[in-house]
Amino acid sequence: MGFVIAFLVWLVLTWNVDLLNMTMGAAFSLLAATFFGDLLTVTPERALHPARYLWFLYYIPVFLWQMIRSNIDVAYRVLSPSMPIDPGIIKIRTKLKSDVSKSLLANSLSLTPGSTTVDIIGDKIFIHCIDMKRPVREEAEKFEKIIARILER
Repeated sequence: MGFVIAFLVWLVLTWNVDLLNMTMGAAFSLLAATFFGDLLTVTPERALHPARYLWFLYYIPVFLWQMIRSNIDVAYRVLSPSMPIDPGIIKIRTKLKSDVSKSLLANSLSLTPGSTTVDIIGDKIFIHCIDMKRPVREEAEKFEKIIARILER
């Protein structure tokens, strides 16, 4: 299943159906499916569930909105003469089980300016924040609920 998805993505991205392109696409898709096929879902039929894609489509605007808000917040802090920052590290517990889900959550938080994921240990994610009063926990909860629907159910 992973091979088919990777090959279709290859064809869409290259938009070329000559023999050399299809052979290279098949070879790279086979390599990707062999080495990385088990990372996203345990069973292939779970990957085909349409609700996952709908939740992913919902995740994109939620993430973009959080990123815009964070950009504005960081820009305000940079342009403010007093530089209102109170840096620190926040520990967030997650209910996500898979490493891919935890990584997606950590990367989602790191891609919103003003926070960077420092480490993931078990069910804990350590995040460095530009301001300890920043609502990173609330952002994490929003992302976590959506990511669980996409990757873990």
